[in-house]
Amino acid sequence: MYEISGNSARHKSYLLATNRLVDMQFLDTIPNVFKCFGQCDKVITEFAMQDYEAIAALRQAALLPDSVILSNFYSESEYGRIDNTLRNYLGLGMDKLCRMKPSYLTEMIRTELMKQWLQYNEQRSMENFFETVAAERDMPVIGLDNIGETMYMLFDREPFHWQCTELLKVVDYPEIEVKQERTIKAMYLDGRLSDISYQIEGPDNISTLSYSDYKVYTQRNQQWVKRLKPFLTEGGCFITLNAIYLGGDKGLIEQLRAAGYRVRPYNRTIKIKK
Repeated sequence: MYEISGNSARHKSYLLATNRLVDMQFLDTIPNVFKCFGQCDKVITEFAMQDYEAIAALRQAALLPDSVILSNFYSESEYGRIDNTLRNYLGLGMDKLCRMKPSYLTEMIRTELMKQWLQYNEQRSMENFFETVAAERDMPVIGLDNIGETMYMLFDREPFHWQCTELLKVVDYPEIEVKQERTIKAMYLDGRLSDISYQIEGPDNISTLSYSDYKVYTQRNQQWVKRLKPFLTEGGCFITLNAIYLGGDKGLIEQLRAAGYRVRPYNRTIKIKK
């Protein structure tokens, strides 16, 4: 967790790095995290998932245009492997899911891989804990991305042909995805946020979470700093974001510092690697 101050901020704000594979019980090991949360009057996150109308819009955005037939982009053998994988993990085949964008199918498979191999439990994940608590307390939950930007990030940040390639990759090489997520989780638990960014952007990374995604994230970080400015000026923000966006030379933490904010580890046990 990080404390944000300076640059005309009236009150301190806090930035919590999260990892969806980490159980919310881990929050008990972060000194004063609940105290800091209690000092804030708003939660800021990537996308305000409590907006159910927005979630419905996202589901609609996951659909392919009527003019696109997904089977045309694969050989019969490839399409069959995708169908078998979806049936094994989700109990649904391409007869039911053929209208979904490849990026959506990829993420569905990755999520099931995390559940089966890395004990991912969405209900117990630390990722949305404070957002959920804030909603229960009628505390404002603010998304840094609007609905259009969120739809782009989820379903369209990669060209369609590359989405098709990545879907087949996660079907044929699931162990690569599991290894990548296990490595990132280990780095997170050790407080090595910069190493996470290097792991994603590195040339040896051949998982579906790769350098092209990292470039999109760093570009978005620049926009996030601008959007955070009025909230940080007022202060009292509890910002909770996935650790993959935060570390490295182009991560959100360094971009906040470049914008004039003082960002320091609130938990002194966290290791900062320059």
